[in-house]
Amino acid sequence: MEAERGDRSSFEAYVRARSMTLSRIAYLLTGDHHLAEDLVQQTFLRVAGRWQRIAAEGDPDPYVRKVLYHEHISRWRRARRAARVAAEDIDRSVPDTADQVAIAVAVQRALAQLGARQRAALVLRYFEDLTEAQAAEILGCRIGTVKSQVRDGLARLRVLAPELAELMEVTP
Repeated sequence: MEAERGDRSSFEAYVRARSMTLSRIAYLLTGDHHLAEDLVQQTFLRVAGRWQRIAAEGDPDPYVRKVLYHEHISRWRRARRAARVAAEDIDRSVPDTADQVAIAVAVQRALAQLGARQRAALVLRYFEDLTEAQAAEILGCRIGTVKSQVRDGLARLRVLAPELAELMEVTP
């Protein structure tokens, strides 16, 4: 009983500490605040029942992120479509014309047009700044798959958002 309370408080502390970071990642993956919240909630639900084992293995972040990405890809497969952000909604909801906002909107639009695997690979590599090996482990695929998803995703972004070419001068 005492260990169960300790696990619960450990899990609650983890949720408080990591919710914002996981929410940002989920938002980049889904392009929608509500879907991102649902994705993070579902991830925490899946992890909660195994928390004692996960926490005993050390740093739970890699495992939780892996669950987050797998849950995102599973949702995409079930729905057979990636979440799309309507260009009109973005234009109306972001009246600010500052350069940073314009870049953020362009990146959002472009990411929303990519498939779930390409989007996940790009977010892992460039937003989370993970290595190809770390991204492959989280996505449950080979390093070569991550490389090709990043390469193809960047190529597609160059076509979808040529205005972002300066930002994408980085080689994958």
